[in-house]
Amino acid sequence: MTSALSVTGLVKAFGNHVAVDGISFEVPRGVVYGILGPNGAGKSTMLRMINDIFAPDAGEIVVLDRLRPGAEAAAKIGYLPEERGLYPRMKVGDMIAFIAELRGLARSEARRRTAAWLDRLGLTQWTKNKVQDLSKGMQQKVQFATALIHEPELVILDEPWSGLDPINAEVLREAVDEVRASGRTVLFSTHQMEQAEKVVDHVCIIARGKKLLDGKLADIQRREAADGLVALGFGDAAARAAADAVLADRALVAAIQAPRAQPGNAAPDCEVKLAEGATAQRLLAALVAAGVQLRRFEIVVPTLHQIFVDRVGASAAVAERRPEAAA
Repeated sequence: MTSALSVTGLVKAFGNHVAVDGISFEVPRGVVYGILGPNGAGKSTMLRMINDIFAPDAGEIVVLDRLRPGAEAAAKIGYLPEERGLYPRMKVGDMIAFIAELRGLARSEARRRTAAWLDRLGLTQWTKNKVQDLSKGMQQKVQFATALIHEPELVILDEPWSGLDPINAEVLREAVDEVRASGRTVLFSTHQMEQAEKVVDHVCIIARGKKLLDGKLADIQRREAADGLVALGFGDAAARAAADAVLADRALVAAIQAPRAQPGNAAPDCEVKLAEGATAQRLLAALVAAGVQLRRFEIVVPTLHQIFVDRVGASAAVAERRPEAAA
């Protein structure tokens, strides 16, 4: 499979602080790929190197199989920076069309696509207003349109959902889905795991400038589930009492914990961590043999947020942003 982006051994330091420390990953074509990490992890620094804003201290970046960061690659990239960059005194419609023409579109086509994006983003009535008249969220949608107006092969979005209300966040997610459906590629960074999980195919989790894991989200979730967390629901108090002897067997169960919140589902009574070498099938067989009436027996597939916190750590997940190594 050809790649939309290949990053190998990327390093970037600011003084004594190493913002990106030997990170490697590959983004297949036609997927939504998330670079995930807490504030200060080095996400924006990495995206800026891909866009030739910063030069790496070491490592290699290849865009669309053959291009190095620079003018030729930039023509095939749509970029939404974390620090939004619009001309506040330009009219909204003129702003989007201006960027489209800079990207090589003829004026008539630039105007046609501008009108389509304004309609799609619910901004038609603001076409003749100055950018500075718009709220921060609406300005963000304008910049999103400028990133996609030329239909780039690789779309790079830095914290695209920051500051958006749920309705506008959904509009952006739908647009990302359409880019993927067209066979093009989206690479985005975020620390908002709930938003990422709704659209991402592949993830790369980084913290303190280092990669912690990467791969297909479904594969990662299966691996984490294989670590052996099982949700249990008991038919009644007597069933729970009957289960206690089974759950006390440390050859089967390493620990018992309160269930995690699971929106939309009736909560289990508890979650159990399987002992090393134990399997869910052995636990189920032991419970059935003990006559335990179960209303629920489910291998827990962790959410992206749970995986993120487990790998990064709760304290690092809320780390303060460093000024030169923005998220």
